[in-house]
Amino acid sequence: MDTMDAQVLNAALQWAAQGHRFATVTVARTWGSAPRPPGAWMVVRHDGQVVGSVSGGCIEDDLIHRVTHGEFNGTAPLALKYGVTTEEANRFNLPCGGTLELVLEPSTDLTALETLRSLTHSGALARRTVDLTAGTTRVEPGERADTLQWTGQVLTTVHGPRLRLLLIGASQISRYVAPMAHALGYEVLVCDPREEYYASWDVPNSRWLPGMPDDVVLGIQPDVHTAIVALTHDPKLDDLALMEALRSPAFYVGALGSKANNARRKARLKEHFELQADELERLHGPVGLPIGSRTPPEIAVSLLAELTQVKNQLHQQPTVRSACTTPADGVSV
Repeated sequence: MDTMDAQVLNAALQWAAQGHRFATVTVARTWGSAPRPPGAWMVVRHDGQVVGSVSGGCIEDDLIHRVTHGEFNGTAPLALKYGVTTEEANRFNLPCGGTLELVLEPSTDLTALETLRSLTHSGALARRTVDLTAGTTRVEPGERADTLQWTGQVLTTVHGPRLRLLLIGASQISRYVAPMAHALGYEVLVCDPREEYYASWDVPNSRWLPGMPDDVVLGIQPDVHTAIVALTHDPKLDDLALMEALRSPAFYVGALGSKANNARRKARLKEHFELQADELERLHGPVGLPIGSRTPPEIAVSLLAELTQVKNQLHQQPTVRSACTTPADGVSV
């Protein structure tokens, strides 16, 4: 679960323990240029306190006003739309064509939230389903193939560490990459067979995987939500891991090093491991966006910036384009 998701969930459970009433709001679908993606959520307390976000701020202001004035005093979840008309788009400062469809739960199921926290805190994926017709919410273990679904009556969202980052090498750079990646919502995995590195690894929110890097790559069964970065500078460790990573569905595979080192690395992978040209083309190296980084924290920023760029290009939610003057299906509430 990414940092913002966790903040929303923790606030909801804390408010419930303190006896506060609150509403939960989730972005179910967007059209055009929307400020927040489907799945983004927030909680609004009866006195106007807010944690999380579903837009750039104007929609939050409207929701706060409506919640604090008792508009949503029922218990059944309902759908809301913002930006259906040009007047609404201007009123709520939405971009041209931008429309949001939200699911609002006036009375959130606390048992479901507790289950959600239990699953995500254990490192598992959770699938949360809100059924507007039945007026129910359920949370159950999720699978990595699960995606956000919205039928107009049933909203299913996925929570937990959907993205994984495997770092090959417990280097100084890894010590900066790991906490930054955790803040970005990654489950951070670290592998380094060198005992001296294992003995000194004390970075929170990361999980150490023992064994040789190539075995670890195979063991985690990389999928399209997995990124793998080799940071040891040791071909005996990096090359074997990269061989398996480049043959996997991992959405990002990278290796630290200069352009010259990367060229030599590709030559080794081709000669000794018979990787094909299309597999070698998947290798990001030198890793990171060219921001002139020199120090370990700067390299970490560069690496994660490129990782974010690739992830957003590949995993972005499709939207249905509409002109400002073309209303979306349904009636605005």
